[in-house]
Amino acid sequence: MQNDICADRSRTVCFSGHRPEKLPDGGDDSSQIIRVIKSILYKEITDSVEQGYNTFITGLARGVDLWAGEIILELKAGNPEIRLVAAAPFRSHGSGFTGKDKFILGNILLKADKVVYVSENYSQDCMRLRNRYMVDNSAKLIAVVSDYKSGTGQTVRYAKQCSLEIKTIDSGKLESDIRSQYEQLAF
Repeated sequence: MQNDICADRSRTVCFSGHRPEKLPDGGDDSSQIIRVIKSILYKEITDSVEQGYNTFITGLARGVDLWAGEIILELKAGNPEIRLVAAAPFRSHGSGFTGKDKFILGNILLKADKVVYVSENYSQDCMRLRNRYMVDNSAKLIAVVSDYKSGTGQTVRYAKQCSLEIKTIDSGKLESDIRSQYEQLAF
């Protein structure tokens, strides 16, 4: 393993996305909308690997960040070129996670090629600093977003300022489209 996993920013992708409570159906894994979002996320990640990206940074938040981390770990198992960087906003991040989220976080921290603690302790600014760390060390952002007045929206705006390639998965539009299709099928 190389010393600085993020040494080649041009081949690095980061993620941003809402926490489950801000996603359709509360981020419920059994929801069709969430399954579609996860499928699109998986496709964006595999497309990135095919384009030559090999390092991925997850911010370790519940929801999209953990989903992306799981996908990277799955792909990494079959491709030794893939690297995962876990960017925690502060050292005790995740101490309040429970159940599946706690398990996934622990697995990502255990299997990541590098863990970065952006701040030692929690502060009002630590999430923003974590998001900036990810963007500053990446060439591409994959974001799942519907509410741009959020940390994810802030990250997308910063990535635009930094001229990153941005792939956006609009969870609000997907939810609207899927619900509309169901209504058309109902008699």
